[in-house]
Amino acid sequence: MHILITGGAGFIGSHVVRHFLGRYPEYVVTNLDKLTYAGNLANLRDVESNPNYRFVKGDIADGKFILELFAEHRFDAVIHLAAESHVDRSIESPVEFVVSNVLGTVNLLNAARATWNGAFEGKLFYHVSTDEVYGSLGSEGMFTESTPYDPHSPYSASKASSDHFVRAFHDTYGLPVVISNCSNNYGSHQFPEKLIPLFINNIRLKKPLPVYGAGLNVRDWLWVVDHARAIDEIFHRGTSGETYNIGGHNEWTNIDLIRLLCRIMDRKLGREAGASEKLITYVTDRAGHDLRYAIDASKLQRELDWVPSVTFEEGLAQTVDWFLANQAWLDEVTSGAYQHYYEKMYAGR
Repeated sequence: MHILITGGAGFIGSHVVRHFLGRYPEYVVTNLDKLTYAGNLANLRDVESNPNYRFVKGDIADGKFILELFAEHRFDAVIHLAAESHVDRSIESPVEFVVSNVLGTVNLLNAARATWNGAFEGKLFYHVSTDEVYGSLGSEGMFTESTPYDPHSPYSASKASSDHFVRAFHDTYGLPVVISNCSNNYGSHQFPEKLIPLFINNIRLKKPLPVYGAGLNVRDWLWVVDHARAIDEIFHRGTSGETYNIGGHNEWTNIDLIRLLCRIMDRKLGREAGASEKLITYVTDRAGHDLRYAIDASKLQRELDWVPSVTFEEGLAQTVDWFLANQAWLDEVTSGAYQHYYEKMYAGR
């Protein structure tokens, strides 16, 4: 089987590439990534010499390029992770999110449909999405696969649109598809604009920890390794046309999460208890900031026997250990030096 994984140099994508190469040595995996600020080939140094791994630099928004890529490689399946994903960036530059997340997804769907040309046996288009498409919850209830869409940010609106296009290609053309909507991911190799790696780095450097509003927004946190496991199960055993919610069974208010992280970091760095909490600074809340997300992942557990493998405390401690053991990676990413890795590795190829 030849699988195209889009966005494979990013945070979640690199874990999925590594998981599939490790578990399925008979598969060929092509990683397509534009290598924007969050795409880092150094995330995959440990697999770049694998004979079944290919890297292609390219933009899913370029429809002609995508059609040519599919025609050349005749992929059997697509796991589509490439996306602009940071809410704050979407508020500043919404059109970029439409181009990447909507147009890019439609280009991939068109190419898969054209290449497979009705011969859909053994083919699959797997679209990875977010729980943010469902909007915001009050203090009760959880998102299920039948929750109506109610996106509140340009990011979540663009992902909702891409989800609708995937379903439309299934219903209109019979394209075999699955969709998964996941909660907030955390773990190694995450770009430090997201909360957990940003705060790990700021605590390390004794910089302020900016908390939106009163820090009472609630999120369900999913360890990225468990997300890759869930994607594997859905890819191989999910039902075409179905949606699966992936959650960590793990709700935390932002402020409680940050205080837990401060305690772990104080212990790991040998600092006095409470030292890092003094870095917390409250800032003006984000526009359109959803109050609470919570995923009901019972369908995934019931149909595919998937459950998280670690508690949040265990996963967070492992995540802190990785970032502290890879401070050179953090320094490269925050300085932008990591962006030279492509030129070093692929110059002249």
